[in-house]
Amino acid sequence: MSGTGFMYSPELRSMADAGLIKDVGYEANLNKELILKIMPDLTMIYGVGSESSGYVGKIEELGIKVVYNADYLETDPLGKAEWIKLFGALYCREQMADSIFSKEVDEYNKLKSFVAERSSVNPIVLLGLPFKDTWFISPGNSFVSKLIADAGGEYLWKDTKSSVSMPLGLENVYLKAVNADYWLNIGTVKTISEIPAVDPRLTDLPCYKSGKLYNNNNRITEAGGNDFWESGAVYPHLILQDIASILHPEIFPDNNLTFYRKVN
Repeated sequence: MSGTGFMYSPELRSMADAGLIKDVGYEANLNKELILKIMPDLTMIYGVGSESSGYVGKIEELGIKVVYNADYLETDPLGKAEWIKLFGALYCREQMADSIFSKEVDEYNKLKSFVAERSSVNPIVLLGLPFKDTWFISPGNSFVSKLIADAGGEYLWKDTKSSVSMPLGLENVYLKAVNADYWLNIGTVKTISEIPAVDPRLTDLPCYKSGKLYNNNNRITEAGGNDFWESGAVYPHLILQDIASILHPEIFPDNNLTFYRKVN
């Protein structure tokens, strides 16, 4: 594993502590000696752009088979979850994987229909946080934009299309952000007092003043492992339920958030 400290699962972390899961480093810092000692049957690689070809080549030179995991390219939450079928095939558990995915499809679509039938308004949603005056915007064809739409919301950049995040100046984002009813996925923010430190102008946004701020870091370890990106990838209906209950509390009066938390 690269970065065992970022694992959320208590079971996996205990296995790492016991030495059953080794941290092999990442990219240019790969521990090739440790990889050789482990001699895995297969190495699953996550690589973005041509910079990954260098360390992938080094692993292949060791005589180890490599397969790319490209679930990050999926634009649909269920498409991301469907990657469980690959793992089912690798471990000869195709039937189990198909069963888990089929159940997830049913749960997701049932919840999506429930929201569509009972919601009459579509609150406008702002995502993210600027970094050094640049706001990296998720495009309208991203999986998070799909989640917002299925949860009965309207993403500010729903009409955009891109295969990567779109860098925009803070001023350009601000002009649209004044229309947002809710602010979600606010970087690593845990308290509302952290936002003025990023840029004091953000405190003038109506969604900030109304306190409708929610971040997807409710289930997080001290080292930064976030279950939103772990079990959330396999069970997107839980993310959908969180977002829907935030945007439409009137139809989810008793729901307890799983991955999200209110930022106070």
